[in-house]
Amino acid sequence: MLKAWRIVKTRFSKDAFNGEGARLYGGRWNSVGVAMVYTAGSKSLATLELLVHLDSSARLPGYSICSVRFADALVEVVDAAALPPDWRLSPPPTSLRNIGDEWISRQSSVVLSVPSAVVSEERNYLINPAHKDFKKLAIDPMEPFSLDARLL
Repeated sequence: MLKAWRIVKTRFSKDAFNGEGARLYGGRWNSVGVAMVYTAGSKSLATLELLVHLDSSARLPGYSICSVRFADALVEVVDAAALPPDWRLSPPPTSLRNIGDEWISRQSSVVLSVPSAVVSEERNYLINPAHKDFKKLAIDPMEPFSLDARLL
């Protein structure tokens, strides 16, 4: 059983797994209009993934964290060696959004394992909230998230 972590603004915690934020704004692995949930393979990676998008510790008190568990059989894996050389750039290349959008469209799995652009040796887990196997994921309750402000 694999475990991944998701950090969200507390005001959105009830909807943390509907993919609406990614649908509205797009992301590294999805285009605007495509619902997707981003999670990280560890609490520390989830923290780093959050930090790259923050500019001030003043935003931190309003966050919550939870874990989600799923069977290995529910996961499709993207090998970093198969990605274009510029996959870690910011902003990300369109080719990554195409990979994620096509995965959502194929409905081949409920979870897609991808390398993290922040720590390439670690994995992020993308979740398709519209997949028929979404109900097989075990989503734990949200908890308040606090971070040492010295990291910012």
